[in-house]
Amino acid sequence: MNKTILCLRRCLWTAVVGLGCLSACRESAPAGTALKLWYDRPATYFEEALPLGNGRLGALVYGGVDEERISLNDITLWTGEGETIPKDYETGSQLGKSDDGAWIPVIREALDAEDYRLADELQHHVQGHFSESYQPLGTLLITFGNEGTTAGGGQDVREAEYPSVTGYYRELDIAEATASVRFDRPDGRHERDYFVSAPDSVFVVRLRDEAGLNARVRLESLLPSEVHTVGDAGLEMCGYAAYHSLPNYLRLGEENSVFYDPSRGIRFRTLLQAIPQDGEVVCDGESLLLRGCHEVVLLLTNATSFNGPFRNPATDGSDYIGETERIMSKAVSRPYTALRKAHRADYTSFFDRVSLDLGRTDPAITSLPTDVQLKRYADSSDVNPELEALYFQYGRYLLIASSRTPGVPANLQGLWNEKVLPPWSCNYTVNINLEENYWPAEAGALPEMHEVLLAFLHNLSVNGVEPTRNFYGVERGWSSGHNTDIWAMATPVGAGNSDPRWANWTMGGAWLSTHIWEHYLFTRDRTALERDYPVLKGAAEFCIDWLTEKDGELITSPSTSPENSFYTPDRYEARTLYGATADLAIIRECVGDAVSAAETLGVDAEFIAGARDKLARLRPYHIGRDGALMEWYHDWPDPEPTHRHQSHLIGLYPGFSIQDPELMEACAKTLEIKGFETTGWSCGWRINLYARLGDGETAYRMFRRLLRYVSPDPYRGPDARRGGGTYPNLWDAHSPFQIDGNFGGTAGVMEMLLQSTADGSIKTLPALPQAWASGRVSGLRTRGGQTVDMRWKDGQVVSLKRRPTSGK
Repeated sequence: MNKTILCLRRCLWTAVVGLGCLSACRESAPAGTALKLWYDRPATYFEEALPLGNGRLGALVYGGVDEERISLNDITLWTGEGETIPKDYETGSQLGKSDDGAWIPVIREALDAEDYRLADELQHHVQGHFSESYQPLGTLLITFGNEGTTAGGGQDVREAEYPSVTGYYRELDIAEATASVRFDRPDGRHERDYFVSAPDSVFVVRLRDEAGLNARVRLESLLPSEVHTVGDAGLEMCGYAAYHSLPNYLRLGEENSVFYDPSRGIRFRTLLQAIPQDGEVVCDGESLLLRGCHEVVLLLTNATSFNGPFRNPATDGSDYIGETERIMSKAVSRPYTALRKAHRADYTSFFDRVSLDLGRTDPAITSLPTDVQLKRYADSSDVNPELEALYFQYGRYLLIASSRTPGVPANLQGLWNEKVLPPWSCNYTVNINLEENYWPAEAGALPEMHEVLLAFLHNLSVNGVEPTRNFYGVERGWSSGHNTDIWAMATPVGAGNSDPRWANWTMGGAWLSTHIWEHYLFTRDRTALERDYPVLKGAAEFCIDWLTEKDGELITSPSTSPENSFYTPDRYEARTLYGATADLAIIRECVGDAVSAAETLGVDAEFIAGARDKLARLRPYHIGRDGALMEWYHDWPDPEPTHRHQSHLIGLYPGFSIQDPELMEACAKTLEIKGFETTGWSCGWRINLYARLGDGETAYRMFRRLLRYVSPDPYRGPDARRGGGTYPNLWDAHSPFQIDGNFGGTAGVMEMLLQSTADGSIKTLPALPQAWASGRVSGLRTRGGQTVDMRWKDGQVVSLKRRPTSGK
């Protein structure tokens, strides 16, 4: 069929289905792709799929030709049944339960004797159970062909297997939070549109087929579940998660790691409804058959029985069945256009607050698919400011998509997970990763997403009281260890046999609590500060009482520096020490923030006086023989000088306790030693650190390092690329996928363009690289409670507007 006849045919079709003729006749080459990820083939791997989400319900669009595969997630679907429920499943789960901190003096005694081997061994007595795991909900499969019997999915349309497919195009529009797929076959155009609506709580798929589609629609899950048809054109999937899961890194296999009981754990219910504009829908056992439909809309929703961290989801869970009924009955009464309009209005009310223009990219480059652009960017010195601005805004998009469920923050993978045993349980790792997730929230004008984390901290502070008494013998305040989960677990992890370098970290609650003061500084919301201050004060009280004295200075003992180790003079690779710099940096920030909050609220004069006294007596920062900031109490070497963690630099960023020029120079030396070869999230952190140092060129070099192309994890071709960087769908590669690098990179761009302090002062273009010599940004927020619009040319600000964020 020649193009003229095909175009006329499409125009007639669009009169029926409501498309504009220009859109229908457009070739696959995109126009206006500045805020779009786009590809000329379907996704084969997880790291190529397009993520959508409304903060609770998530979807990953693969865009297959003969079979569309869409992975589904619900951010409240986890293993476990509540931190307060007695545990009967794991040796070591009761460790420290009634010790009242009895092991802490013994460990301190070993450290005082410089017996680091013994201290490391004794630390195993101060370990509790592991966190639970985030779970995949299921998969929506739409198989096209003769009543949907053709197999497929994830195909490369350029292969000989699909010679009839032309003009394939798959995109994620982050300005609209929508995805789409389109391609042509001899029988006409095939189009699909997708979005996940927050106001209507549904995932929406619109299928349009010029010739009239025949397809089979199915739901599947890796969890115990049953699927059946409901009504005239619906599917229902009901199931449950495990009541307990062990971490994947124990390498015990799924059979020995995931424990199911039909009477225990979180339950879920998924409803799907097909709404055809013509043709028919036939219920066929456990699936739906679409016959002769030129347009059909699929609506999908899910709810779980999770009812907060303090209630048993099996016996005291939420009304998840009634919730799905209410959501679906409302959604099916609304036309597609109304659903999409409400979704767009809701999403853009957040996303449109910030815009960034770093310049135009050569059209010869922007005409290439996003993954090809990323490879070129990584392999050459090509400039691609539109890709850089896209990456920045993608971080904001991902935060909106994964952080809108009160008390359930974005996890290690945000919202998207396809594995029953995901990497690191897909939990909340709080020695950097959960904190980094929320670095772009305030400056990036997304305080509502930050509120989700603050609500979680209230739960964590409740569960953090008992472990603080039992494991550490500290009577005031609360604490949290290395990991937590949806149940707000606060115990140290490890089960009595894990490496203390990560399992015995004590500062999670203290670091997380600094987000409370940050939220106030940016929003100047006194009501929120009054609500959250007790949580911040409790974390500070733990810090104060956890300190011990050595040589007239206050330090922590025992302490660790997250996931790192050091050599003692006898070449023992030790983990446990006294006075780790990272501990003291976090205490400076947390206790200092609590004092500032108390002064702002005009409360707790006695606490303020005591806290100031402790801060004044803290061991100061020290610089080593190599000119770098010392990470350990003694100037001892690292087995791995380029280690991915740089926890002792917390006082430089995200904190503010390092301001002295000599100390900042020592931080720069530390980063020089660390080098550029690191993981994705660590790249994100280092961009911010270099920006705080005012080193724009090195920050930009690290930003480009973050955008280094990494192949999907399962890909095994000879051209596979590994390491930290960015996957084809612009997700952060640790690897594997961890979303914190995306958020750290977004925060880093803002830190390069604008910095602010608690007193309301700002620095414009503090770390501007030559590559961004001219540009504009609007909507960035400051710690003075202001919103800034700025334009610059040849490295100089030519326009600056500031207005109160709150409107006051």
